[in-house]
Amino acid sequence: MTTNQRSSHSLTATPDQVRSHGRVRAALVEVGLVMAGTAAIALIGQVRLPLPFTPVPVTLGTLAVMGVGGLLGARRGLASVALFALAACLGAPVLAGWGSGVSASFGYVLGYALAVVVAGRAASVGLGEEQGVGSSYRAGALSRRIALLLVASALVYVPGVAWLKVSTGAAWGTVVSMGVAPFVLGDVLKSVVAGLLPRLPLRRC
Repeated sequence: MTTNQRSSHSLTATPDQVRSHGRVRAALVEVGLVMAGTAAIALIGQVRLPLPFTPVPVTLGTLAVMGVGGLLGARRGLASVALFALAACLGAPVLAGWGSGVSASFGYVLGYALAVVVAGRAASVGLGEEQGVGSSYRAGALSRRIALLLVASALVYVPGVAWLKVSTGAAWGTVVSMGVAPFVLGDVLKSVVAGLLPRLPLRRC
């Protein structure tokens, strides 16, 4: 074998090397998508309106979570939320108002995990079936997506209200007035907006 032949042979990747490189690239893409989802939740969640009677501010965090779930899918979305929660616990300023730590409203961050999974499932409703179908079918698929997103928004309240109750020690009526009532209308609107967002094939993963 000549020198040129040996050199050419050394530059030719084996099938195992090609598969290994492909797995590395795929892993890097996954990590990048998860980190992008976390960044989106953190940045969009900075849009907030503090309320004087509750430690829970009005934010666009739920909308961000539903959008991430819809675009990245349930699995990647859940990983993004987990990274977001971990960053907050470790002191990174990712919460509303560039806050961090485990506060009285941290239960809503835990609720994001439930919401993003349902949002990821909601995004697949009617996917791939919209071309060549009637407007009534498309409207029905949209209605089902929005209904699931309303469920996703409601699930945020489950750990959120429980955490708020334990943190404040307030009566249940007070907890509901602080942690549910001021946000219901906004969450309905955010669910509708999330249902109208464009959906990409990426979300299926």
